[in-house]
Amino acid sequence: MKIFPLVFGLSTQLCSGALAEPMNTLTELGQALFFDENLSLNRTQSCASCHDPENGFADPRRSANGAYSLGDDGISLGDRNAPSAAYAAFVPGFHQTAEGNWAGGMFWDGRADGLEEQASGPPLNPIEMGMPDKCSVVGRLAENPDYVEAFQSLFGAEVFEQTDVAFDAMTQAIASFERSDVFSPFDSKYDRFLRGEVELTNQEELGRLLFFSQQFTNCNLCHQLKSSPIDPAETFSNYEYHNIGVPENTVGRATNGVEPGTIDRGLGNNPLVSELAHQGKFKTPTLRNVAVTGPYMHNGVFQDLRTVVLFYNRYNSLSASRQVNPETGQPFAMPEIPHSLSMKELTHGPALDDKRIDALVAFLETLTDRRSEP
Repeated sequence: MKIFPLVFGLSTQLCSGALAEPMNTLTELGQALFFDENLSLNRTQSCASCHDPENGFADPRRSANGAYSLGDDGISLGDRNAPSAAYAAFVPGFHQTAEGNWAGGMFWDGRADGLEEQASGPPLNPIEMGMPDKCSVVGRLAENPDYVEAFQSLFGAEVFEQTDVAFDAMTQAIASFERSDVFSPFDSKYDRFLRGEVELTNQEELGRLLFFSQQFTNCNLCHQLKSSPIDPAETFSNYEYHNIGVPENTVGRATNGVEPGTIDRGLGNNPLVSELAHQGKFKTPTLRNVAVTGPYMHNGVFQDLRTVVLFYNRYNSLSASRQVNPETGQPFAMPEIPHSLSMKELTHGPALDDKRIDALVAFLETLTDRRSEP
C-alpha cells in the first residue's frame, strides 16, 4: 500500500485541487483528509495541526504555556491538552471492566467510542476547526474533484446525495489512515531493543527493569496492557480511568479565558457515566512518544517529563523536598477533585531516589518512534 509523503506540503496540493498520486484506497484518502486545511472554516487547520506526525502526533504549537491547541479562528483555545493520536488504533471501545472501572474510548473522557466517532468531532467543534455543520464539511469535500472521484469510487456514485452518508464516509477514511502503520510503527529504540537490533544503556536498562517491576514502582499498574513485559505490541496503557491528583493549570487558564477554579470533571463529563466516584478521572494515555509530546497531563500543567515522574513519586515519599514542583519551586498544588483519587495505585511501591527517577525518564525516552527521535 502506498502512502503519500508525510509532509505538510500535501495541504498545498489539496488547496490547488491536484494531488501527486490518485487515492485508490480508503487509507490513502484518509491521509489526504488528515492533512487538508480546507476542512476548517478559515482553511487554516487540519487534523495534523494538532496531531503532527513529526511530533509524536501531538500538537507542536506552544500556546497557553504549551497546554492548549489554537483553533482555526486564530483566537480560541481549549481547556484540555490535545492527546497524541499515535497508537490510538489500539484503544478499545468505551466499556466497564469486570472490576467496575471504566476503560477505553476516545478523548480524555472516553465520550467517543472509536476512531470514526472521534474523527467527527474536531471539524464541527467551534473552537477547533469551526465548521458550522456536516453539510458545510461535505460541501468542502465536493469542491475537490479528486475527492469526488475517490469518494464515489470507494463508497458508491451516490455517496454525496446524503450529507450524513458523505460525512460518515469521511470519518471512515480518516480512521483507516489512523489504523495504518504510519501511526503505529513500533520502531522506537525500545522496539529495536526487543528485536535485538540495539542495546539499551545501563541507565535505560535500569529504567526498564524499574518500570516493569511489581515491587519498586507503580508504573505498570496502569501503563502495561499486555501480560508479558517484553510483548512487542505493548502500547503502555491499560486505557483505564484514574484520578491521580493533577492540579489545576492556572497559568493556562489565565491565557485561555476559562474561569480559574472551574472544575474539569473528566470522566464525569461523559454522558454514560453518572457515578460521583468517577468524577475527576481521566483516561490513562499511552507512553509511546511521551518524551516528545509534552506538556503533560490532561491539562498540560507540567512541562517536563521528569516533573511527571517526581509528581507520582511524591505519593510514596515523606521528604518535604519531594513535595515541591521543580517547575514552580512551590509545593505541588492540590488536586482539582480529591475524593476519587486512585490511592491504591498511587501509593504502591517505595520512594525512589534521583538515580532511579533519572533511569525511568531515560527508559521513557526510548519509547519515541524513530521519526521523532532527536
